[in-house]
This record gives sequence, structure tokens and C-alpha cells, in this order.
Amino acid sequence: MNRIFNFSAGPCTLPLPALEEAQAEFLDFQGTGMSVIEMSHRSKEYDAVHMEAMDLVRRLYGVPENYKIMFLGGGATLQFAMLPMNLMNKKSDGSGGSIDLTLTGAWAKKALADAKLFGTVNLTFDGSDSNFMTLPDPAGLPVTDGVDYVHLTSNETIGGVQWQEFPDTGDTPLVCDMSSDFVSRKVDVSKFAVIYAGAQKNAGPAGASIVIMRDDMIERCPTDLPAYLSYATHAPKDSMYNTPPVFTIYMIAKTLGWLEKQGGLDAAKKMADQRAELIYGAMNANSEFYSCPVDAKCRSNMNIVWRLPSEDLEKQFVAEALAEGMSGLKGHRSVGGCRASVYNAMPVDGAKALADFMGEFAKKNG
Repeated sequence: MNRIFNFSAGPCTLPLPALEEAQAEFLDFQGTGMSVIEMSHRSKEYDAVHMEAMDLVRRLYGVPENYKIMFLGGGATLQFAMLPMNLMNKKSDGSGGSIDLTLTGAWAKKALADAKLFGTVNLTFDGSDSNFMTLPDPAGLPVTDGVDYVHLTSNETIGGVQWQEFPDTGDTPLVCDMSSDFVSRKVDVSKFAVIYAGAQKNAGPAGASIVIMRDDMIERCPTDLPAYLSYATHAPKDSMYNTPPVFTIYMIAKTLGWLEKQGGLDAAKKMADQRAELIYGAMNANSEFYSCPVDAKCRSNMNIVWRLPSEDLEKQFVAEALAEGMSGLKGHRSVGGCRASVYNAMPVDGAKALADFMGEFAKKNG
């Protein structure tokens, strides 16, 4: 077996034990004589998988009872439209609702574009002036009176900024896209009205989004929406209104089960800190060669970005790293540079291998 260290931003590297379990069960799941991707989603065998995946999300985060957990298709990108469609309340004159949004990077920008189709969006922070390399002080973030909710992106996969603390929005519901740092650290779910995440960063393969939504938000959903686009359709049916993305949910259960055995979110945070310390440490030790453009107070532990002295050296770095068994280190095409996505299943040894390589490459080319 030739397993490499996969630093891709997503789909992400998955835990080897989860992959091996799926491999062993792929042709014959629990003696049924068929694969889990072949069986009815109404079968008792799949129902057990589905409910365990939901329970794992609830256990890992300590999700309160007045929240529903949903697995929906379309990834986080569909949620950019579903959230305002369901939660931006129309006014008596038929006009759209209003929200606050912090524009912190490429993914917040996509959420902004869809929300604007349904009403007014107030930018309470606009990071474009700093090229999205910093975040506001959460304690000082303003909240506009009367908005339907406040939207944040907890971690920007492309830009490499991450909220280390979250603002207190009082009685105004807080909605957060946690796609790229989902289940990587403890958060107080009760401070959020909605948490949503694409599965393919920390929780499993592509093909589903995970939505944690407070009951009163579900009660807001208008009755004139298409069935699939209403949370009020999915929540009471435990995301079984239609055929769910069964294989993705099956792998979510495997991946989150592995994480729970490692020690849950405390262990995830400890490993994230170790990986980040190694890679940022390699930059600091070679600061004349590597530069991180992100404000130090909000550097991501999940998506670590850096630049080299020239684009030619960056191309050489990525090529030589791949030859050494480290894949996915090219920065996003919109920003260039290099990026290491170090999600939950990335072994700390992978971060150490990258840090060692960074030191050697700087010594040879600096």
C-alpha cells in the first residue's frame, strides 16, 4: 500500500481505520450479502447507520435536545441559498428580510451573493480591504437591530483565516458555516442558531452537508417553499424525506466514530495545535524564505497558507514535495502560493514530514 500525506483542501484525507472498515464491508455489509450503497435506505441495517451518524454529531458536540441534526445533499453551497430562503423573513409589504454578514473570504463572499437574492445584507465587516488576511475583534462586532440572523464563516479554506473566538450576538440568531473546521474543536452549540458544514473537510467524503439547527429556526420556515428546499421537510423526518446520500452518511459514521475513539473534540484540538505548531514553526525558523500573509491572531489551524520568494520556487516546492509523498500543497488558483490543509485525519507525522521538508527546501534554495 502506497499511502501518501494528502494535504488537499477537500475532499480530505480520511482516517485509515475508517477506510479499512469500509473496504472490509463493501461487498457484504453485516452479512446482508450486499453493499451498504445497494440496500434500501428504509432497511433496518441502513437506518442504524443513519441514526448512529446523527448520534455521533450530537455526542461529539454535546448538541442540546432542542436542536435537530440533518444530512442534506448539495454540500455547504446549497446551504448558502437554503438558509436565506428559509430564515430571512419577508416583511408585510412583501419585501425581503435582512441579515448581518461578515465578509471574511471567498466562501463568505459566495454566501453573501446568494443571501442578497432574498433581501438586505448588512456587511458588519468587510475584509476585502486587507485582501481577507484578518478578522475583526469578536467582542466589538456590531449587530444591526432587527436583522433575522448574523452569518459567519468560521474558517476560510482559501485565505487561511479562522475565528478563534465567536461574537456574542445576544438575542439575534447566529448562523455559522463551519465547513472546514467542523468537529476540530469544542464549541458551545447553544450560542448558535444554526451550524452547517460540508462533510468533505473533516467529517467524510463529498456529497452531503451536515446541519445543526435550533427548533425555533425550523418553525420559521415558510410554507410556500419547494419541499426539498425547506428545513421543515427534512427535520421531522430525520433527513429521510427522500433517498439520502447513503454512502457519504455511512462514511461520516465511520469517520466520526474513529474521532470519538481518539478522544473526541479535545483530542482533535490537541492534534490540530500540534500540526499547526510544526508547520508555522517551520515558517518562523525560515522567516526570510517563507512568509505567511495572515494576521497572526487569526491564522487557521486547518488551512495553513504561505508564500515563497518567487512563483517559480513555489512550483518547485510543490513538485518536490509530491515526489516526497506529500500531495495537495498548491495554493488555491485564486490566490496562489502554497497551502497545507491539515484536517482531523492528517497524522501529526504528516505535519512533521512537511515541516522537515520545508526546512530542507529553504536550506537548499534560500
